[in-house]
Amino acid sequence: AGAPFQYLEVQKTGAQQCVGLIQLNRPQALNALCEGLMEELRQALEAMENDPQVGAIVITGSQKAFAGRAGVPFPTPGFVEWGGWCATLFPFAAGADIKEMQYKTFQECYSSSFLAGWDKVSTIRKPIIAAVNGYALGGGCELAMMCDIIYAGEKAQFGQPEILLGTIPGAGGTQRLTRAVGKSLAMEMVLTGDRISA
Repeated sequence: AGAPFQYLEVQKTGAQQCVGLIQLNRPQALNALCEGLMEELRQALEAMENDPQVGAIVITGSQKAFAGRAGVPFPTPGFVEWGGWCATLFPFAAGADIKEMQYKTFQECYSSSFLAGWDKVSTIRKPIIAAVNGYALGGGCELAMMCDIIYAGEKAQFGQPEILLGTIPGAGGTQRLTRAVGKSLAMEMVLTGDRISA
């Protein structure tokens, strides 16, 4: 669905080519959400929103990012199949790209609108499904929570481990997580860095 991307695989799939499939494809960094990947995601989402043939969008992870049964090309009972791929078998994103952020000062982040545009997923009018079967940590968890629906596979792990780096979730994770799992579990996850499974 458009120009080739460096960090994404984008296509239309389904019997009538009406499902937009965006696959995060940065396996060498476990799909860490760098600025380049997030910019490409914004572009892909805008293209799909403007495509009248696309009725829904699925965001999933790269089949190469994690070991296991990721990307097995066969239907799985109980899950939706798109174009021969069961989207719930793909891992998602291990979080924001810490290497990219580690030397940025507060002033640099604030003046450059560092996280501006990360919420593009939540502003798209078409339904967006996060298909998660791997780590969705930090920014990856926040990206999944921005979607309208989350399909979580057996190996899905959600977490906000930013506290382990001496910081807190920065892209709306504290607010979205509280709405998704309740105040007590959200506080436990944010203040301990513990993960939950599907």
